[in-house]
Amino acid sequence: MMNLIIKSALITDPNSPFNNQTADILITDGTISKVGTIDDAGDAEIFNAAGKHVSPGFLDLNCNIGELGFETKEDINTGTSAAAAGGFTALALMPNTQPPVHSKAEVEYLINRSRGNLVDIYPLGTISHKREGKDLAEMFDMYSSGAKAFTDGNRPVQDAGLMERALLYVQGFGATVFSYPEDTAIVGKAKVNEGHISTLLGMKGIPPLAEELMVARDLYLAEYTDTKLHFSTITTSRSVELIREAKKRGIKVTCDVAAHHLVLTDEVLLGFDSLYKVKPPLRTQADVDALIVGLNDGTIDAIVSQHTPHEIEFKDVEFEIAEYGIIGLQTVFSLAVQAGLSANIIVQKLAVNPRQILSVGTPVIAEGRKANLVVFDTAQEWEYNKANNLSRSSNSPFLSHKLTGRVLLTCNNNQFYKSK
Repeated sequence: MMNLIIKSALITDPNSPFNNQTADILITDGTISKVGTIDDAGDAEIFNAAGKHVSPGFLDLNCNIGELGFETKEDINTGTSAAAAGGFTALALMPNTQPPVHSKAEVEYLINRSRGNLVDIYPLGTISHKREGKDLAEMFDMYSSGAKAFTDGNRPVQDAGLMERALLYVQGFGATVFSYPEDTAIVGKAKVNEGHISTLLGMKGIPPLAEELMVARDLYLAEYTDTKLHFSTITTSRSVELIREAKKRGIKVTCDVAAHHLVLTDEVLLGFDSLYKVKPPLRTQADVDALIVGLNDGTIDAIVSQHTPHEIEFKDVEFEIAEYGIIGLQTVFSLAVQAGLSANIIVQKLAVNPRQILSVGTPVIAEGRKANLVVFDTAQEWEYNKANNLSRSSNSPFLSHKLTGRVLLTCNNNQFYKSK
């Protein structure tokens, strides 16, 4: 495509021999051909990155793109455009589609559909057939076709026996099971966190127990089966404690948190704005503080977007009947900055750990390696608005807001995205 020199960037990559050094990076035909001082640009375009960071491209472990079946919410093209603008060079796609990703046909369709894209796509297969929570899906078939991990998406596996069988089954081929920790029997029809705010709103609450009980159950199952387990979108301080203790005991567990759970509490719901309606629900400031401590001490391994696009008619309705979820691909980095995380921690949680969890190769900023990277500025202010929102949907409470921390350049597969 084109050759590019990234000038004077601070390399933020724990695996790179140039970590924490300021250098120029020459990208030739999609490969990093030189790192150091480059005086002669030749025919290469120059991108001035003085005072900015460059790191491996981000990978999102929890992204919903409507394809298959819900393309009016988001398709591969719009979803990957929003991802590239947010610094993501790879997406793990949740199987919450119609049909769900529960056989090799859907896995292969998504991989073929995204070929040649700047953003790599990793489809996640379902744990259960049709996400019904009754019988195991054809996990080995899907794994052989490219599914890297298994989850029922935004449906918890309520049946402990099924979860145990899934954990035992994937051992044979080394895949990872993702658990969405929610006990549906305790949640019932509640929509918001149980506590002071739910009482003020006059709404039934979802107690933290609904999450923590499932975390405890699945930690027991992971210990019993000695299998890798990953928790998606934990939200409570007790969940963080349970996982911290489990890691100390040597259980093979990892977990992630959605970016919006790092900066929002249930107090924003006092206006009944359905843009803030998410699942798991927004919790209290004490929970937010515990999540940030968990990120900094290594208990929480990754930050995800939980990107969940919806057409306006699913959100612009009464809070009670609105759908859950917000779009997040373009705001994850800014929210991580807003949460007070350092550039090094952000790179660990968005670029390095997610790839280790999925067991896919981690890009490294070094000579001779493929250029899979992102340039970002932790201090730059920008407004997220209708003009620069690249998702097909606009259900984000952060639209029309000023944010700090901006992705400036995303590069992968010999393609570049530059923020406008």
